[in-house]
Amino acid sequence: MTNSSGEIHEKNSPSLDHTHIESIEAGNNQHLRQGTQRRLTARHAIFIAWGGTVGTGLFVTTGKGLSRGGPAFLVGSYIIISLLVYSILTAIVEMATFLPVRGGSMSHYGTQFVSRSCGFMMSTLYIYSFAILIPFELVACAIIIDFWRLPVPSAAWITIFGVSLILLNALPVRWYGDAESVFTGVKICTIFGLLILAIVLLFGGGPGHDRLGFRYWKHPGATKTMILDGHVGRLVAAVATFVGSVLPFTFTPEMIVATAGEIQSPRRNVPKAAGHFTWRVAFVGSVIGISIICPSDAEALTAGSDAGSSPWVVGIRMAGISGLDNVINAVILVAAWSTGNAFFYLASRALHTMALEGNAPAIFKRSLDVLYWLLNLVNTGGYISWVCCGVTYLRFRRACEVQGIPDSQLTQRSWMQPYASYVTIIVFSILCFLNAFTVFFPGHWSLGDFISGYIGLPVFIGIYAIHCFAHKSEPWVVPINEINLQISDEELSDVTLEDETGSGFSTWQRLSNMVRKRAWIMSQRN
Repeated sequence: MTNSSGEIHEKNSPSLDHTHIESIEAGNNQHLRQGTQRRLTARHAIFIAWGGTVGTGLFVTTGKGLSRGGPAFLVGSYIIISLLVYSILTAIVEMATFLPVRGGSMSHYGTQFVSRSCGFMMSTLYIYSFAILIPFELVACAIIIDFWRLPVPSAAWITIFGVSLILLNALPVRWYGDAESVFTGVKICTIFGLLILAIVLLFGGGPGHDRLGFRYWKHPGATKTMILDGHVGRLVAAVATFVGSVLPFTFTPEMIVATAGEIQSPRRNVPKAAGHFTWRVAFVGSVIGISIICPSDAEALTAGSDAGSSPWVVGIRMAGISGLDNVINAVILVAAWSTGNAFFYLASRALHTMALEGNAPAIFKRSLDVLYWLLNLVNTGGYISWVCCGVTYLRFRRACEVQGIPDSQLTQRSWMQPYASYVTIIVFSILCFLNAFTVFFPGHWSLGDFISGYIGLPVFIGIYAIHCFAHKSEPWVVPINEINLQISDEELSDVTLEDETGSGFSTWQRLSNMVRKRAWIMSQRN
């Protein structure tokens, strides 16, 4: 359940209400047991939720948003995006804890609650987006290292980081969880350290004892104009800043679902991980810190794409703090590689799900090696993914209503839903059409920006339609009363026995739960 602030809380009652619809049939989730194991712990899930996909987006590209719209629009964009993404998270956590199948991903739930074509389209979207993001982060690593002017070619660094990324993902998933815990710990410490630095500079604690206050909110100003003058120009700047602020949050909710298939005691640990997402409010604080130490008209923000354009590095240099920019650059390097690692993990799980559902060659039940292009499609991919998440959740809720599953039977329930899902579907659908809207202003037309900003929509709609025509015997949308809300005996034992024998219950409660669970299964068989 959730408290008044909207945070997710697990029902701690030892009752077996949540098993009301768990079938004893060895249903169509059986094939998802191949290839993955529950080896991630609650600690892994919490750290992954905290910062698994936080990379150059938060540390570097925030500078572009600051230069576009000014501090007020940047901070406002982060607050709104945080609320929207949290709404998506609360929706998919309900599904992931209700049916936490091994090897599952959002594309699996798209198949189960919407149609096989929807699941196929979502898997393709994820693989395509991650195949763009992975090389992007690897190239970012090479560019970041160039900050130190080392006599090593960029291709060598890309190869080194790429090989290390592949090797880590080839190891058992627990190794991935341990590595991400360390990397996220570094990122978290850095974020809070930078917040403290911003507060120190705010009150004049820098080398020059210059009390910054909110000086840069007054000059060059809290907001900026873009393309046009006046209020219309401010509106354009606000929308452009909002559209460009998605990257640090992209695919974060989907990461929680992906780990749900490999985490121990998912019905207990997934809500814990999701609950810690609220700590990402520190990212909003980070953006406020940026607005304190870095002016929106600093030339370095738009002078390049390397770590030198990071607003943190720019602000530190302007404050006259020597040496610290090198430390921040090192952290940005760790963040970039860590994010590439997280996207590689998500891409492998998406392709794994496709293979298990018969939509990709069987060899991908074990491995992944894929490369695509065009970074600008990532935003479109994120928007489409979140729209699909919202639609999938609404279908799940409707299926529960039609099939007589009351809210009390759900392992998790958020007071924000289903209303928040309607809002996110509308907002992210609009953002799909605003992704490259600036090209339509006179004098700003760019064929490359137009194609990269909008080609994703017809491509993924086309993939959905082609898959539907290729599988004419299957419905374009699964009828509500035919949606499978069942979990097999084997999956049931895998999930519930871990929960019932885990921490949080007394010995008597654990034994009682096990006996009552088995009695319920036997009664269903009879």
